[in-house]
Amino acid sequence: MLQVEHLSKSYRIGNQVYPVLKDISIEVEKGEFVAVMGPSGGGKTTLLNCISRFIPYDEGAVLLGGEDISRLKEDELAKVRNRKMGFVFQDFMLLDGLTVFENICLPQIIDERPAAQMESKAENICRVFGIDKIMQKYPAEISGGEKQRTAVARALMNHPLVILADEPTGNLDSKSCRAVIDAFLKARDTMQATVFMVTHDSFAASFCDRVIILKDGQVSGIRENRGDRKAFMDELLDTIRVLGGDFDDNE
Repeated sequence: MLQVEHLSKSYRIGNQVYPVLKDISIEVEKGEFVAVMGPSGGGKTTLLNCISRFIPYDEGAVLLGGEDISRLKEDELAKVRNRKMGFVFQDFMLLDGLTVFENICLPQIIDERPAAQMESKAENICRVFGIDKIMQKYPAEISGGEKQRTAVARALMNHPLVILADEPTGNLDSKSCRAVIDAFLKARDTMQATVFMVTHDSFAASFCDRVIILKDGQVSGIRENRGDRKAFMDELLDTIRVLGGDFDDNE
């Protein structure tokens, strides 16, 4: 489904070159919910931005559904982002002048889908994620958790191959955090969605199938969820303690 092969990324400041990602190779299968964790500066958000090609990388390849998107031109890439990727950001990225329903419809409006088909699908997704009663409200009128569930619903409108989520629970209280994670789990279980999430939150990560640990731009380990969520969260907390550093900032 999603393959990252020998990905490297560095930044040049003056005559100095600072490597951020060093020969990263990972694979995410269809229907998996995978998180990336690691200390601040480890390359988590940079990896996500390279996968989506919001920023260029130096070496390597990103394959989505078997297609190498590394070689696509910008207009082709725009279509891939809209049709094959869904995005969920920490600060929601909802348009304030549009209702919840209109925000959710945006990917299909951009894709010029028939209105009746688009509206029917949006209504169904709203029911699935329990936001059908707020469809006609505006972002300023709903809670943070409702905004993020709206963002998840929008990300699923074109049935993408993968949802890329950058700290989706970072601005939420514990109740809203759980509601958003439940939305991802429902997307995985009922729609076979594939979710790739960057997070510093061991609670959110403990619901994932696997957690990839990044440190100093390299994969330092992979933790598997064997079905006991609490034990998995304890394992992640132990990993954080061993690695040290600040897990709370984006890089």
